Order: sequence, then structure tokens, then C-alpha cells
Amino acid sequence: MQDLELLSMAREALSNAYAPYSDYKVGAALLTSAGRVFRGVNVENASYGLTICAERAALFSAVATGYRHFSVLAVVSEEAQKPIPCGGCLQVLREFGKDLKVIVAGKEEEFLVFKLEELLPYPFISESV
Repeated sequence: MQDLELLSMAREALSNAYAPYSDYKVGAALLTSAGRVFRGVNVENASYGLTICAERAALFSAVATGYRHFSVLAVVSEEAQKPIPCGGCLQVLREFGKDLKVIVAGKEEEFLVFKLEELLPYPFISESV
């Protein structure tokens, strides 16, 4: 799957984001190593700590379906600034491997590509995993 196709899938999901407090909508599309795509959006809550990011929403959906290996994550927003995943999302993604490719794009077509380990060079790693 091409990067632009995955970004397009994240943009399609973006319309379902629930962000009444920040008005900052984010969509994500996560490609499994088996070729299946899971989408996620941010879902805010009045108790802001209970908000979930789009990246984790996509990942948790994939894990709940039985997937554990991922190759590419695309994250998009409606803003000009590209939505780099937060530290919490990066740590959760790292649980499933350091070789994940992360693509981010704002409202413009231009996008940036990173390796997960570039964005989170010093993750917490449990000896049991």
C-alpha cells in the first residue's frame, strides 16, 4: 500500500473525530504487516484525561481483532501543522515494535515520514515483552 493511499484512509476517518472541546480533529490509519488497515479518530471527553488519541484508537482496534505486527501509521489533521503523535501514543505503539513507519500530514498534501524510533529514541521497555 502506498503512503498516499494510507493518508487518504486517515483523512476519510477524520470526519468521525469527536473534538468538541479542542476543535482539533485527528484521523489515523494503521497498516498491519498482514495488509489490513484499521482506522481511528480522537475522541474527547469533558474529563479531558479520558480522551483517546486517534493513533491509540486505531491500534487498540487492531489489537482487539488479534493483530500484533504493524508496518505503517498515517496520522492527519485539518490544521496546517502536522500532527506528530504524542509521547503516550508513541510509547504504546513502541510496545509492538520499533520499526513502525509514521507518516504525518496536515491539511496540505505535503507530508513527513519518520521511523518510530526517531520520534521516541528512549522508550520504556519491559523485560517481559
